[in-house]
Amino acid sequence: MSYTESIGSRTYRFADLKTLLAKSSPQRSGDQLAGIAAASEEERVAAKMALAQVPLRTFLNDPLIPYESDEVTRLIIDDHSPQAFAEISHLTVGDFRNWLLSTATDTDALTRITQGLTAEMVAAVSKLMRNQDLIAASRKRPVITRFRNTVGLPGRMSVRLQPNHPTDDVKGIAASMLDGLMYGCGDALIGINPASDNLAAITKLLLMIDDFRQRYQVPTQSCVLTHVTSTIAAIEKGAPVDLVFQSIAGTEKANASFGISLAVLQEAYDAGLSLKRGTVGSNLMYFETGQGSALSADAHFGVDQQTCEARAYAVARKFKPFLVNTVVGFIGPEYLYDGKQITRAGLEDHFCGKLLGVPMGCDICYTNHAEADQDDMDNLLTLLGVAGINFIMGVPGADDVMLNYQSTSFHDALYVRDVLGLRRAPEFEEWLESMQIIDERGALIGASARQPLLEGARDWMGIA
Repeated sequence: MSYTESIGSRTYRFADLKTLLAKSSPQRSGDQLAGIAAASEEERVAAKMALAQVPLRTFLNDPLIPYESDEVTRLIIDDHSPQAFAEISHLTVGDFRNWLLSTATDTDALTRITQGLTAEMVAAVSKLMRNQDLIAASRKRPVITRFRNTVGLPGRMSVRLQPNHPTDDVKGIAASMLDGLMYGCGDALIGINPASDNLAAITKLLLMIDDFRQRYQVPTQSCVLTHVTSTIAAIEKGAPVDLVFQSIAGTEKANASFGISLAVLQEAYDAGLSLKRGTVGSNLMYFETGQGSALSADAHFGVDQQTCEARAYAVARKFKPFLVNTVVGFIGPEYLYDGKQITRAGLEDHFCGKLLGVPMGCDICYTNHAEADQDDMDNLLTLLGVAGINFIMGVPGADDVMLNYQSTSFHDALYVRDVLGLRRAPEFEEWLESMQIIDERGALIGASARQPLLEGARDWMGIA
């Protein structure tokens, strides 16, 4: 089905639904690279006007990628709930935007319709929304998950402590981990990106974190972000695996480029569940995503990068994850050129994930060859804090020395918690108080009070 819209004396024609969605997207370098972006701002406005008139039902009847050839499409269609959709089934995309922003639409309403929404529906409506609309709507949709603690409660924001090291040196990683804990970070998880996929090295890191966690009774979870098949192998060898990690994308072909399928993810999910390591819940998958991943694998099928990203959240939702992280600026300026595009993408990703019932966090980041700087990251951090982000990254000095990109620091987490009044996960916060790291208000206690814990941990790890 084609779509048309006139502006003045000029009529714009859009060949099909995926073309209409692509032309409606805010400007970004990835869609320009793919040759699917609007040629002018006027064409973009015409596409948005036409998109606003599309009934939501159209996305069920006109798949962007054929049902027969893509397992992600099949997942989206087969898992759709007509009962949950009934409440909004009469709406167009434009009507849906108005419904989302209505003061009458609250958390209960958004929760009721979750299983009735498809990735394409939420991607479409996001294209009609200003940044403030994305913030206002996603703030109304908390998504709460549990493993050893509870993440995503309203008024709280967690931090993934990311103590990476370029050679996987255990003492170096332990030193960064202790540093982060002393700043009250780590309630989302302690997660290491390993420099090597060597099973022995991965297991050594898992054992170190688990030994520390048990010795000091830290109510958090660990993860070594290796390929999911390596995690399965680690589980089979008896390693203490908490969260099971994998990068995912929004098409079957893109996931195949990562060496995964829905069946492989199911195997990993089942393996993680078999360990029964969660104490307050059983959400245990940790997924990372990023706009542009399908295009970089030549697996986007002409679908714009933001819609492909939303489809990745449909994959994530299937496996009841503990955390989902959009690594928003990591893939580079070929896909998100500058601070403005990175900011918009981060808000879109958070909004789309939350509407689909996914526990969204964001690695607020950029690569050194992007037209962005730390001020852009401060802006996005603040906006996502207002929007109700589940978690952010805590990287020593905001500079990841293994992955070579810029993110957010332990100090950045302190800033956003202070200015927005955000607390940590309740179980983790109670532990920090008991260890005299924070006071009852959540503020850091002076260094002298924390010194006994710090010295004891250093002695235990053999860190000078």
